[in-house]
Amino acid sequence: MMLRAIGLLLTLEMCWGGIALGQAVGTRAAALDKRSPDHPILQSANMKSAELKSADLEIDAGILRQAYEELHPGLYRYNSKAEMDGKFEALQREFSHDRTLREVYVALSVFAAQIKCGHTYPNFFNQKRAIAAALFEGHDRVPFYFRWLDRKMVVTRDFTPDQRLPRGTEVVSIDGIPASAVLERLMTIARADGSNDAKRIAYLEVTGDSVYEAFDIYFPMFFPPKSTVLQLMAQRPGEAKAVALRVEALTYQERIAPIKAREAGRKGEAPIFEWRYLPGGAVYLGMPTWALFNSKWDWKSWLNLRLDELAERNAPALVVDLRGNEGGNDVGDEILKRLVSAELKIPTYRRLVRYRETPAGLNEYLDTWDASFKNWGKAAVELPQPWPTAPAVRYFALNRYEDEPSGEDVIRPAGKGFHGRVYVLIDANNSSATFQFARIVQQNKLGVLVGQPTGGSQRGINGGAFFFLRLPKSGIEMDLPLIGTFPTSPQADAGLTPDVRVTPTLRDIVAGKDVELGKVEELLRGRE
Repeated sequence: MMLRAIGLLLTLEMCWGGIALGQAVGTRAAALDKRSPDHPILQSANMKSAELKSADLEIDAGILRQAYEELHPGLYRYNSKAEMDGKFEALQREFSHDRTLREVYVALSVFAAQIKCGHTYPNFFNQKRAIAAALFEGHDRVPFYFRWLDRKMVVTRDFTPDQRLPRGTEVVSIDGIPASAVLERLMTIARADGSNDAKRIAYLEVTGDSVYEAFDIYFPMFFPPKSTVLQLMAQRPGEAKAVALRVEALTYQERIAPIKAREAGRKGEAPIFEWRYLPGGAVYLGMPTWALFNSKWDWKSWLNLRLDELAERNAPALVVDLRGNEGGNDVGDEILKRLVSAELKIPTYRRLVRYRETPAGLNEYLDTWDASFKNWGKAAVELPQPWPTAPAVRYFALNRYEDEPSGEDVIRPAGKGFHGRVYVLIDANNSSATFQFARIVQQNKLGVLVGQPTGGSQRGINGGAFFFLRLPKSGIEMDLPLIGTFPTSPQADAGLTPDVRVTPTLRDIVAGKDVELGKVEELLRGRE
C-alpha cells in the first residue's frame, strides 16, 4: 500500500477517534466502566463539578509525564527538553490544588495542545461513558453550524426554529463575549501538527462531521453558559448592523440527530462517494471521508469500475474533492495507480519509536488493541547514528511496517490508465492519509491542488499505533501515539500550499457558491 505509513495512522485515528466506529468505541468504553465500577469519579452524583483531590491529581500528572517522556515519539519535535520540562511542571502546579473533573479535562487539553501533535489529546471518543456524558453532552450547543472566515464566525447552517440565523450571518458575540476572543481562547486546546494554525482553526469549526466536535465540547467549558438561552449579537446578510438575538441552545441529542441519520446511511451498501459528469465531460469525484471501516459498501470495486469508465471515455479531467476529509482507508492508492505509466518511487518518512519494550510500571495504565505494541522486539532496531531530522533523544527504527528495503514506497501502474488533467480540491482538514495523497500528487506533478493550505506537516506526524493512557485517579484517557515519521532532510513546518489558492468570501457563503469547484471549471474552460 502506497500510503500505508500515513494511512494506517489515520485508520487507527478514525477507528478510535472518529464517528466511523463510534458504536465500537462506545462498546469499548462501556466495558471499561464495568471493569472499574468503583472509580471515585463514577460514584459522584454530579461528576462535572465533583472535586478531585490534589494528591490524586499529582499522581496522574506523574504517570502522564513518565509515559510521554519515555514513549511519545514527537514530544520534542517542536519543543526542547527544557521547554517540555516547564510544561510538565506547570501541569503539576495546576494540579497542586483540588480541581473539578471539568477543570482537569481542560488542563490536560491545554497541556496536550502544547506538544503540537495532531494525535495527542484527551480523546473525546476514548473516555469512559459516564465521563463523556457528564462533560460532553450538555444542553449547550450553539444552534448553527459555522466556519471561521478571516477569524469571523460565519453561519453555514441554521437550526433555530424560526430560521433567525440565515447562511452568511456573522455571529459577532455570544453572551457578550466577542467571537474573536472565543477563537483566541479555544486555540489553546486545538490539536494540530507544528505551526499549522489553519488546521487548528478548521478544528474549531462546527460542521456536522462528528458527534463530538471540539467547539461544542470546549466552548461551554471555557465560557460556562448561565442558562440554555444564548444572547447573540449577529449581523445578518443585507442588514446594516448587528442585532441582539436570544436563541435556545441545542441539546446534545438535537445536535447529533442529523449526523446519526447520515452515519446510519454510511453503514449500509449505498455509495458514499459522489461521481458525476461536469459540462464538457470532466468527472467530479466527491470523497467526504475515507473512513469506511464500518461500511458494508464495496468502495474499491465501485471506484475501480468508474475509473475504468473514466479512461474508456478519455475524459478531459478528473476532479477529486477531498475537502473536509482527514483520511481513513488507503483509498488514494486506487487513484494513484491510474495516474502513472511506470513505477514511481516515493521516498518514505522513517518510522521511529522511543522504546523497544514499555516500562513494567506503566503497563497497567496502557490500554490498546494490539499487545505487541508493548514489546516491539526485533522490529525496533537501534539506529547506528541519530536520524538527521529527529530530536536528539534515543530512538529505534521500526521496521515492522516497511514495504521496501530501500526505504521507498512504489506506486505501480494498474488498471486502465487515465491521461487527462487531474485537479484535487483541498483544505485544512487534510492532515493524514489525504495529506499524503495530495503531497504525492503535487510533488510528482500528477495533478493540480486547488483550495486552501492543508493540515498536517511536511516535517512528519506521530501515530501509526496508539496507547490509550488511562490516568487512574481522574479516570481521564490521553491518546499516546507511538510511531513518529521523520523525513530524510529538513522540511517546512507547514502543510501543503495549493497550486491554485482559492478562499471563499462572505458573499460566496451567503450565495452558497462553491468557489473552489468554480475555479476548476474556469480552468477547464481555458480561462486561465
